[in-house]
Formats: sequence, C-alpha cells, structure tokens
Amino acid sequence: MILIIGAGLSGLLTAYRLKKENIPFKILEARKRIGGRIYTHYGTDHTPIEMGATWFGNQHSQLIDLLDELNIGYFEQFMEGKVFFQPFSTSPAESIQIPSQPPSYRISGGTSHLIEEIYQKLAKNDILLNQSVREIKFNKNSVQVFTKEMFEGSTVVLAIPPKLWSKNILFTPQLPNNVMTIAKETHTWMEDSVKVALIYKQPFWQHEKYSGTLFSNSGPITELYDHCNHERSKYALCGFLNSSFKSLNYSERQSIVINQLKNVFGTNAEMFSDYKECIWSNEEYTFEKSETPLYPHQNNGNPVFSNTFFDHRLFISSSESAPEFPGYMDGAVRAANTTVNKIIATR
Repeated sequence: MILIIGAGLSGLLTAYRLKKENIPFKILEARKRIGGRIYTHYGTDHTPIEMGATWFGNQHSQLIDLLDELNIGYFEQFMEGKVFFQPFSTSPAESIQIPSQPPSYRISGGTSHLIEEIYQKLAKNDILLNQSVREIKFNKNSVQVFTKEMFEGSTVVLAIPPKLWSKNILFTPQLPNNVMTIAKETHTWMEDSVKVALIYKQPFWQHEKYSGTLFSNSGPITELYDHCNHERSKYALCGFLNSSFKSLNYSERQSIVINQLKNVFGTNAEMFSDYKECIWSNEEYTFEKSETPLYPHQNNGNPVFSNTFFDHRLFISSSESAPEFPGYMDGAVRAANTTVNKIIATR
C-alpha cells in the first residue's frame, strides 16, 4: 500500500498512475477539498474563476500531454485590444504596446476540470479528506502515518510542498539534517499570492476594444486579465493584488479594487455581479511562515528532492520537487510521473 500525502495535482496524478499499474494506494488530504493550489470558484451563472493555478505555455509539455491524454481542452489567453499600465498611484493608467510574446493557455471549464477528471477515475474510498498528517514512522517492515487515525503501508509519497512537511510532520527516524534544512527554506509557490476576480453580465472591456489587461506598479491590482470562459459566454476579469493589501478587511479591499478598476476602465467596471478573492497566506495547508525571507522559487527543484529515503520507502513529490518547471502545474505533473516510475522500478 502506497500512502500519498496530499490530494493536489501531483498526489492525484500519482494515484491515477498507480491505479493503472494495479498498485494499491490511499491518499490522505488535510483539506476538506481536493485540488490543493488548484482552486476554481464557480460564481454567478457557474462562471469559472481561478483563485489558484491558471496559466501554462507551450513549454509545459507534460501538462499538455496529460490534458491530451484525458481529452481536456485548453485555449489561448485573450489579449486583443488596449493594454493599460499604471506607473504610479498618482498618475492615470496609460495605454501601452506590449512586445509579442508566446501564448499563455487556460484549461477549458476551469483548472479544476483537470482535478475532477482525475478524481473521477479513482475510487472515492481511496481519498480521505480532513486527514492532517502529524507523524510518519518507519518501522522494519512497514510505514505508519498518523493523523487523527493511523494508516499503515509500505511506502509514503510526500505530495505537499516541502516547507509544509518539514515544519509540521515528525519523522521517525528523522530525515537527514540537510534535507530538512533545504525543505524549510523552499519557497511554496502561491503562498504569498492574493488573487481577485470579478464576474460581469457583459464583457464591457471587449466592447470598448480593451483587452482587459492591466499592469500596475501601485496596486491594489498589480496584474489583471480577461477571464471569460472558452466559449466566451461567461465574462470575468481576474488577476493579482499587491500582497500588502491583505492587511485591510474584505470590504476595504473590495472598495479600493473597484475604485482602481473604475479609474482605469470607466464606470462599467462597477457593474459586477460577483466578487471573489483568495488570500493564500490564510490557507494553513498552503502557507507556513518562514524563519527567513525566501525569494520566489527558492530551492524549487533542488536535487535533494530527487532522492529516496529509508530504503526507497519515502519519495518526495509535489511541484516544488520537480527539476523542471518547479512550482508550476507542469512541475506537479513531472513530479508525479517521475515518482511513479521510481516506485515501479524499486518494487
């Protein structure tokens, strides 16, 4: 029995690959939902808006291969029309030309569509929610994982960010000191992010020949993009807030966000039907305080995460462990694919 810690993309895909090899497994997820940092909120009229992972590019080949394998569509990010840039809070937004760039893509139906497609291929009793792991004990012939219950298996896969397991799980015997130190100093992608989205009845920005794209040095919104669905039948704008604004309360944040959008796009920006935000530092199963400040992607893809431990009974997965594109969805896919290949090779 393989015990997989975490039901994000890496953990779920690991389980799916193991199932195809007829290798038994159990997923233990601390949250009350699956998906981890993939979190699509379905708002007014079931409009999909991304509070977590959203974009990918042509370079993310293993994610694209997985989408093709599961027959999940994807589409290019809409960027047609004027792009606005706000250099200072005291200056109005100005129209700019941005250099031609490789396309970014989004998953049809929302990023959680990928999570749900994998989930539907697994037996529901193989995924246990509300199971926060506090201890993993390696015995001579078994591995015991302790949550509010005890689970016993042959192997453990850590499919959660390294900083989380290094700070919250007691390992007996302990992992090597250098592994624990590096894990504690590994940046968790999205942990500092604040995402915001607004749903509209009509894409007023498109009618005005605006792309819906805004870049701002001052905030509160620092990046904003058109977020209509693939069919362009549901309409939204989505982006990031400067993380310093998380100190305000919800109403204060919403008020200054709307004021900024009104100043950039005009009064139509006030006509939203739904407003949603996610402060990822409030998510206890994503965010863990660092002893020292970490820079983005610090130690992501560190070679130490490619090692196995305790005679191939402990594997480190999750997006941050991938040697290529760590922190991104493609990294999570690569980590899962690599981990399953290693498990098969050591059986």
